[in-house]
Amino acid sequence: MNQRSSKSAERLYQQALNIQYGKERGLWLPKMTALALRGHSDAMVDLADWLAGDDSELGSAAASLSAASLYNRAYRKGNARAAHNLAMTLFNRNDLFGYRKWMRKAARAGDDAARLQVARFEIRLPHAAARKIGRKRPEHERDEFA
Repeated sequence: MNQRSSKSAERLYQQALNIQYGKERGLWLPKMTALALRGHSDAMVDLADWLAGDDSELGSAAASLSAASLYNRAYRKGNARAAHNLAMTLFNRNDLFGYRKWMRKAARAGDDAARLQVARFEIRLPHAAARKIGRKRPEHERDEFA
């Protein structure tokens, strides 16, 4: 992607985020989908987060617009947030093996929060989604999001 198209992609990405969070009017999903198909890694992660939300299937890694495929492709482009978000999605689905695998990948990609979680490897977390799978624990002082 040349500099001119990357600037326009970033502008379109910011517009889609503003629409998604109610700061502008319009449709954000077509913009995010177009950016994801063009290889914009942040758009891939945001679209995958939306697709994987609320007990939806992750889908096949072979399907171009499944959450699993989008997370994986964004991670291969160097996006550590993709690996971290996939790890948390897998934790919320009670897949601890996948959670640990992808949290390690996020740590290797440079995510400091993931590095701490890999060092501790807690199977109970303080967030509300952990309650649904029976893995909620009380908050500790060391929790950065407490």
